[in-house]
Amino acid sequence: MTSLYQTIINPKIKKLKKKTAPKLRQNPQKKAVCLRVLTISPKKPNSANRAIIKANLTHYKTKITAKITGESNNLQQHSTVLLRGGKIHDLIGVSYCVVRAKYDLFGVVGRKTKRSIYGIKKINN
Repeated sequence: MTSLYQTIINPKIKKLKKKTAPKLRQNPQKKAVCLRVLTISPKKPNSANRAIIKANLTHYKTKITAKITGESNNLQQHSTVLLRGGKIHDLIGVSYCVVRAKYDLFGVVGRKTKRSIYGIKKINN
């Protein structure tokens, strides 16, 4: 326990929070243009290939690697996508995700659960 004199001489300094998505510059989402669409393999215990894109942000030319969530995608070079933050722990250097059902990326076809994440409307039968 510190004394009153010690706290006056050496006050406690609050640690700054580390930003999870620094390249978005305080924005929740940003628009980007795809440069390449490819697959990479994850870290040690996992093995299935993950689809990722390398993209350029439109407002300032910053290159970002982002994961495409869901099963399949229709992205090509020069496709426009919407990026959000979100670290993927089994992919090294990937700190961003692509938002489904915005701009050129379609929603996941045949999705029954978690439809809001993957951009699918509810089908009323």
